[in-house]
Amino acid sequence: MLASLILPSLAFLLATDNALAATPIISAVGSKFFTADGDQFYIKGIAYQLISTDPLVDTDQCKRDAKQMQDLGANAIRVYHVDPTADHKGCMSAFADAGIYLFVDLDDFPTQIQPDTPAWNQSQLSAFSAVLDEFQQYDNTAGVFVGNEVLTTAEVSNAAPYVKAAVRDMKAYRDSKNYRKIPIGYSAADVPGLRPMLQNYLACGDNDAERADFYSLNVYEWCADSSYDGSGYSQLEKNATGYNIPIFISETGCRIPRPRLFTDQSAIFGPDMSDTWSGAIVYEWIQEANDYGLVNYGPTVDPNVSTDALDGYPRSGMPTTQSPDYGNLKSQWATLSPTGVKLSAYSASARITPPACPTSTPGGWIVNGNARLPSVGQTLDNAATSSGATPSSTGSATKATPSPTGGGTISGGREVAGMAVGLLTVMMGFVIWF
Repeated sequence: MLASLILPSLAFLLATDNALAATPIISAVGSKFFTADGDQFYIKGIAYQLISTDPLVDTDQCKRDAKQMQDLGANAIRVYHVDPTADHKGCMSAFADAGIYLFVDLDDFPTQIQPDTPAWNQSQLSAFSAVLDEFQQYDNTAGVFVGNEVLTTAEVSNAAPYVKAAVRDMKAYRDSKNYRKIPIGYSAADVPGLRPMLQNYLACGDNDAERADFYSLNVYEWCADSSYDGSGYSQLEKNATGYNIPIFISETGCRIPRPRLFTDQSAIFGPDMSDTWSGAIVYEWIQEANDYGLVNYGPTVDPNVSTDALDGYPRSGMPTTQSPDYGNLKSQWATLSPTGVKLSAYSASARITPPACPTSTPGGWIVNGNARLPSVGQTLDNAATSSGATPSSTGSATKATPSPTGGGTISGGREVAGMAVGLLTVMMGFVIWF
């Protein structure tokens, strides 16, 4: 088990050690992220979606924002929607020069896996592949997500095999193209009814080709000046202790009550959690109607007059820090710099075993054990009964053949319009995967 989990990533990192770029590549090794020079990598990230389509196409704006993020102490951004056909070289270079890495979502509104009618088809696979094709060329691409908050209740947990199938096929595609092993994972809603089943499900099983490379949670539990125990972070740590792949917080930053103090960062990067968790991404960079922003680009305007505004909030220009939020986060990060463990020491001592696959429970988690994953073109038969859910073919169920130029239309702005955390409630018949 140790060799299958550790040695491939270690060999890749050692092979690139003599040819380090300005931003050394990030790899997932066991339960941690490491840079190509052997240092453990902790994410100090910001959610970055200035516009609904693609914020990584305006080089000048990226340079201005990257410089401000350097001042903040950030080393990563998360981008939810991109256009894989656009030119991202300027922005990716701007962030690389600032020492900032990218975690990017592969899906978009037309291609995301739906919880109520889960499916994983060739169109989705081709669209995901197009995003990976574009961003694999940049050394500061640190990881990609196959989904964001697909599951928001235990009642729709039968969508989990489709998420895991997306992981499987994107890993296979990545390897078939001889791309470096960019970590491929998932961003989950923090739903008590799914803890820790979904987390364990995406990392369980004997086949590494089907397991996620990392897992992350959108967590808004720690509000105001809460505490490690009072916020529920202690339970998150308990659930993650001994986890076999990197785990981090992919959204955080509770805003009620004010002010935002970001004191949860001291737990994440401190002795309580830093041995298990690989950092956090704070929501979000730009100030807009949802009031989560760390910076703004000027006073609000009439959106009918200004074309550079969505809901009245300008989307470009010189970033102006939001007080006191920006300063509070900067102060927290300035004092938190865990060193972690060196790759050489970690790889020699790590003993990692995948968690047991969760079993189904009446009225709760639906997927029973290490269920057979759907192949491309299969959908769930919602009419199935407790005798077993039946994936039914709605297209090719043969070997995945991603198109390097495939892609969905980039539209909408879920994160731009506002935070989507656990708002979806879907009722389905009780079914069990076998």
